[in-house]
Order: sequence, then C-alpha cells, then structure tokens
Amino acid sequence: MLIRLDLQFFAGEKTEKATPKKRQDSRKKGQVLKSQDVTTAIVLLFVFLFLFFAAGFMRDRFFVFFSHTFTEFIPIKSLDIDQTMIIYKDMVIQMAFILLPIMVVAVIAAITGNLAQFGLLFTSETLKFDLKKIDPIKGLKRIFSIRALVELLKSLLKISFIGSVTTLLLVMNIEKVLGLAFKTPHDTLVTVGQLVALMGIVASFVLLFISVLDYFYQKYDYEKNLRMSKQDIKDEYKNTEGDPIIKSRIKQRQREMAMRRMMQEVPQADVVITNPTHFAIALKYDDEKMDAPIVIAKGADFIAQKIKLIAKEHNIVMVENRPLARALYGDVEIGDRIPDEFFKTVAEILAYVYRIQRKI
Repeated sequence: MLIRLDLQFFAGEKTEKATPKKRQDSRKKGQVLKSQDVTTAIVLLFVFLFLFFAAGFMRDRFFVFFSHTFTEFIPIKSLDIDQTMIIYKDMVIQMAFILLPIMVVAVIAAITGNLAQFGLLFTSETLKFDLKKIDPIKGLKRIFSIRALVELLKSLLKISFIGSVTTLLLVMNIEKVLGLAFKTPHDTLVTVGQLVALMGIVASFVLLFISVLDYFYQKYDYEKNLRMSKQDIKDEYKNTEGDPIIKSRIKQRQREMAMRRMMQEVPQADVVITNPTHFAIALKYDDEKMDAPIVIAKGADFIAQKIKLIAKEHNIVMVENRPLARALYGDVEIGDRIPDEFFKTVAEILAYVYRIQRKI
C-alpha cells in the first residue's frame, strides 16, 4: 500500500518538460514567455533616441506653437463658443504635430518588443472575467511569494543601476550643469535637453541589460510553470490519441470486419493454392475484365484452414503448391494482381482447374 502511494506521489510530481500541445494550449490562453522589462527598455530607448535626433524639429514646432498662441489668441478680448472651439482645435493640431511622432515611435517600439519575444498573438482569454484573480487568499500568496521577492530585488537593482549611471553622467558633465546659471535661456534649454536625452539613452541601455537577465529568469519561471507530471502526459495522450484499450478494440473490430469481407470473397475464387497446412491463397481470374489473376483472400494457420473449409463447402478446387503458396502469401496483398514471375505457374494451375471443372 505504501509503495503504491509513493508511486502515485512521484507520478503527480511535475518533473517532465511540457509537450507541444501543452505549449500551444498555454499560448492560446495568453500564457507566453514575456519580460515586461524588455518591452519597457526598448520603448524607452527608441523614444529617447528619437528625442535626441529630432530635438531640432520639436524645438521648431514648440516655437511655432507659442508664437502662434501669443500672436493669434492673446489679443482676443472676448470669446464665444465658436471661437473657443476654433482655438481648441488649432491647439490640438499644433500639439499633435509635437506629440504624435513620439507616440508612434513608442507604439512601434512596444510592438517590436513583444513580437521579438513571443511573435504575433491575438487572444481574448486574458480579458475574460475570472473570480480567481480577485481571491484575497491567492492575492496574499502572490504578495508573499518568491516571485514577489524577485520583483522587489529587480526593482532595487534597476533603481541602483540607473541612479548610479545617471549620477555618474551628471558628475562627468558637472561643468555644464554649473554653467547653466550664466547661459541664455536658449542655451540653457539646449544643454538641459542634451543632458536629459543622454541620460535617458544611457538609462535605457542599462535597463535593457537588466531586462535580458529578467528574460532568462522569466524563461526559467515559464518553463517551470509549464512542467507536467507523467500522469498529465498520459492523460493528454489519451485525450488526443484516444485510450489505448479503446484503440486496440477498434483495430480488432476493423480486423474482424476485414476478415468477414475476405471470407465472403472466397466462394468467388477459381482456385485455392495451399501449403497445404500453413498457407492458403484464393485466386480469381476473369479474362474479360482482368489482365492477370488477383488474390481475393489469403491467410496462415487458422485463417488458412477456414479458407480451405469455405472452399470445400463451395466445391472450389484446391491445389497444393508449397513454394507458390509461400511466395504469394509474402509478396502479394489482397486485391493485387499476381507478379509476372508467377504467370506461367498460375496459368498451368488454372488450366488444370478448368479441365477438372469441364469434366465435372
């Protein structure tokens, strides 16, 4: 009894790698290998690179926006609904010229980051309402879990690394920072913009490095959650391939049906060639429809005896020819014509059978 319980316990342990079907089912549910930090790092890197190289364009658009605001809208003394809507639409269009490129770059970067990790996937499973997600007990388990501890350490690592790198970057450019008080507003904005963009790019690369480490951890955790027990694999095989016992019964039933059909063809044979005890092959020939005799039934041992019994009941001539019976049984399938090398021997046998039938 104890041994049986131990075997059941070990059979329930999830020690086996996930099968392709399990991976496919998990993917359909939206459970894929993904590190959110990879996507975040790629988005930040793309956005800050865009800001670094498109700073001149955005500066010009800001100047257009402010100059247009102060020249067109400030002199207006009274506003009605129509004028307010015109001003609102104009300001939205001007801001769209500034913000839309950044948003487009961010969206493209986010799509690229997700495609690089798990490819193209559309699923509504993650949007379905699930009461288990608001279970307070499971919520507490998630808060006080190894995964939560890893996320905390990862956050501390990101804060430490990014803070250290940006601080180091400021220290390296301390003269520019201290000299801001003596510069014009235009030069101050240029210097601050360059430093912010540079810090953003460096921080993005640091976050990208951390996200690579996080990706490997997520892969380990993903594979661990997908693991299956030996019993799970057996159950999956039964569900996909069918119960082996049922499959064997179906095959047995199919063999029985094929056997009955074959036995029904034996009375149509012209001759049965025997071994005489081990093999029996029933041949049929119609010179108007066939170019050569065909095998309509064959069998060994018990089946051979049954073929001979049916042949005897229907007065079908049986001819003993051990080499020919053995060769036809091994080389020719039911419904196939006999090979050319047996034509002469079979023709002699059929001629013998026709002579006997004429005498009868």
